Amino acid sequence: MQLEPSQITDFETDGAILIKGLFRDWVDIIQAGIEKNMADPGPYAAENLNPGESGRFFDDYCNWSRIAEFEEVIRHSEAGKIAAGIMRSQCTQLFHDHVLVKEPGTSKPTPWHQDSPYYFVDGKQTVSFWSPMEPVKKMSLRCVAGSHLWKQPVLPTRWLSESDFYPENDQYMPVPDPDSDPATFRILEWEMQPGDAVAFDFRTLHGARGNHSDRRRRAFSLRLLGDDARYVARPGPTSPPFPDHGMIAGQRLREDWFPIIYGRDATNHP
Repeated sequence: MQLEPSQITDFETDGAILIKGLFRDWVDIIQAGIEKNMADPGPYAAENLNPGESGRFFDDYCNWSRIAEFEEVIRHSEAGKIAAGIMRSQCTQLFHDHVLVKEPGTSKPTPWHQDSPYYFVDGKQTVSFWSPMEPVKKMSLRCVAGSHLWKQPVLPTRWLSESDFYPENDQYMPVPDPDSDPATFRILEWEMQPGDAVAFDFRTLHGARGNHSDRRRRAFSLRLLGDDARYVARPGPTSPPFPDHGMIAGQRLREDWFPIIYGRDATNHP
């Protein structure tokens, strides 16, 4: 698979693009990994509904080292190579995997948020891939074009309580409501087939609708880093927390925890 130059330009301008078929050959393997993950959740697994809310909204992350299907996709698919191209990076480093499942009748949307403020990593060369395992129309990821270029990051919030993730400070802006002001916010949203992927910058404001269909919506996401990504201290606990990592501000992330999957010293890239 090769990216068109226009796709890289659109990614840099809008902060999100659609890549058709990125994981098309890996759908069965990813589905099997998701079922393993749901049957045996990891320590960061969450159920994201309050009492009385319909359906089920499950998510979990950082399971690639214990779920062989996820590691196989990470190390042997074209994701690392395509990520390097999108980021204009010499290498691609894994940050983490993420699974999100909305069962039929789950009315709760994924709240609008940027990923970057939750993370202890910063840089302009970042990309997430979000890939559904079922056809999606109104259940797809939604991204606000150009939001990765905003001068001020959006305050991260907890999905269940909607409380602030960090103490209030002037560094962050309140979470906007893009649906309330379509003249200001251009929302990107695509119909997708299993294995298609939305590629978006960690700083891109995004969310997803609830699942009002009669089928599940399983999504697999990879969070990947480029050459300029560095550890950064945040004003509170990060998500994922990755405790006792031993890194200091300005360092590249340690490669024994966050392996290079494409480029420099990688041994398992396509």
